[in-house]
Amino acid sequence: MHLPYRLETALEKLYTAFYNDQLDPENCCHCAVGNICDNVDAWKHFTDIHGSIKLNYLGRLHETLGKRINGYSPLQLLSIEAVFLKACGYRLTSRNHLLKPAPIIDKEMMFKGLCAAIDYLCALDGVENVMELYKRFDLQIERTEKAVSQNS
Repeated sequence: MHLPYRLETALEKLYTAFYNDQLDPENCCHCAVGNICDNVDAWKHFTDIHGSIKLNYLGRLHETLGKRINGYSPLQLLSIEAVFLKACGYRLTSRNHLLKPAPIIDKEMMFKGLCAAIDYLCALDGVENVMELYKRFDLQIERTEKAVSQNS
């Protein structure tokens, strides 16, 4: 299966960050979008509220001019981050504060955020969720192994 370059690059960065314990929703250089943006925090200036998809003046300007960071527009980057944070359990209050779901964000919460971000990235590029493909592949291997062991 051939993936668009921006998607393949983003997936590689997110997987690497997750498995190296460098995915941190509270650090703008190491969150989902921070990793996609090469651990640079330039994207955070597109909004006034972390976790929001509301573009501020600078975000709207970059969106209007067609500026992109690693292939993603400002609104797409904010949306990716919002999906990631929501799946990790974070939520925005009515006063625009980001509420942390627990004192310590564990690996399982981080994995849920990673899966949600990957699902959203795949949807942006019109590609079937690669996580689902891996699950199906694992299931096929499991069935093949069972059939082989039954025939032996």
